[in-house]
Amino acid sequence: MKIDVLTLFPEMFSGVFNGSILKRAQDRGAVTLNTVNFRDFSQNKHKKVDDYPYGGGAGMLLAPQPIFDAVESVCQNSSANPRIILMCPQGEPFTQAKAEELSKEEHLIFICGHYEGFDERIREHLVTDELSLGDYVLTGGELASMVMTDAIVRLLPDVLGKQESHENDSFSMGLLEFPQYTRPVDFRGMTVPPVLMSGNHKEIEKWRHEQSLYRTWSRRPDLLKHHELSEADQKIIEKFENEK
Repeated sequence: MKIDVLTLFPEMFSGVFNGSILKRAQDRGAVTLNTVNFRDFSQNKHKKVDDYPYGGGAGMLLAPQPIFDAVESVCQNSSANPRIILMCPQGEPFTQAKAEELSKEEHLIFICGHYEGFDERIREHLVTDELSLGDYVLTGGELASMVMTDAIVRLLPDVLGKQESHENDSFSMGLLEFPQYTRPVDFRGMTVPPVLMSGNHKEIEKWRHEQSLYRTWSRRPDLLKHHELSEADQKIIEKFENEK
């Protein structure tokens, strides 16, 4: 996979892209991460990339020319049709399902905004996706693109080492992840559930599934509305409700 990030602040990415899982993914050849300062593509003699909005209003808007030219330059050497993703608080909420979808692409381009917003022609005629981290506004799209890059890259084959490392993640299976424990068995009187040390894999899987159901029911019941529950699952949830 290749990921290009168009930003006015490429220096913000050096620590994130050169550490932990993202660095390992690059070292293994699973992904190429690249930042592009779209100010370099401005045709303005002062290298301006923004201007006042027609009709008046507060703030400045990013002009279309530098961003269109930067995207076209990045796409020149691309063998695939890239997904061009606008970081935007008005966009589709970013989810684990969207991360899994994007992890199957060969080339992603993130466009990080700043100032008051974008010229609407960027949104209408250039991008393929608009994504948002949540119902709040950041100073720019840089932090959002870092989060999305991390969520996507960790799903690439062999990046985490074991496929199961992300298959049981919260949201991947539609439920929140079950509790996990490590040594010691007894820490300050707080003990590991005996079933996890029983060696009975069937019972362990049953316990984990019930715990996932409980966590989802108690913390994010909205997720259950979109999750296909078996008859056994429904009985388990009825038990939770009765105990409550």
